[in-house]
Amino acid sequence: MPILLAMDLSIDSEVPFELTMPLDSSQLAVPLVVEGSVQRFDPVARAVDLAETMPRQWCGTYKSFGDGSNVDVNLNLAKLTPIGQIIDLRGEMRLGSVTTPVQGNLNAKSDQLELLPLSDQLIPGVEPGGFFIGLQEFTMVGWQAPRLTNTGGMLDLNSSCSVQASEPLSEPLPIRGLW
Repeated sequence: MPILLAMDLSIDSEVPFELTMPLDSSQLAVPLVVEGSVQRFDPVARAVDLAETMPRQWCGTYKSFGDGSNVDVNLNLAKLTPIGQIIDLRGEMRLGSVTTPVQGNLNAKSDQLELLPLSDQLIPGVEPGGFFIGLQEFTMVGWQAPRLTNTGGMLDLNSSCSVQASEPLSEPLPIRGLW
């Protein structure tokens, strides 16, 4: 007898239960066999490899979305430490005439990058509390401002830097705490 949801049943009425296939407990624990090749990717090993082989010097420009100004940028990575699939980045970034210590993380599995300038005094449009975020390592890096009124900008970095010693680097500014 089919049961309809709108059917009125009294509390003492019996509802037949039909099981069409008997449960076989041996079939519940059958291992899954995958045919074909399986891609083996080890993000921890890639993090170790990237920490050893990644270029330590990057240069390019920062373009502000607000006023459209371009500023020359040099990034020097002093220390790259693999921690699991994450690479801890430490170094120094020169934005125009301002030099700031930076620290960040690079995910070896997803290639996502976060880079924090640690100085209190930065160039206009790049203010304390914001960070650079990239979805393809150091390419396509955007400035995520700490306020909605700051439109941010785009950091275009390249690992093939031409050495330009036209002006000396300024003294690095004091490091501010993250919290």
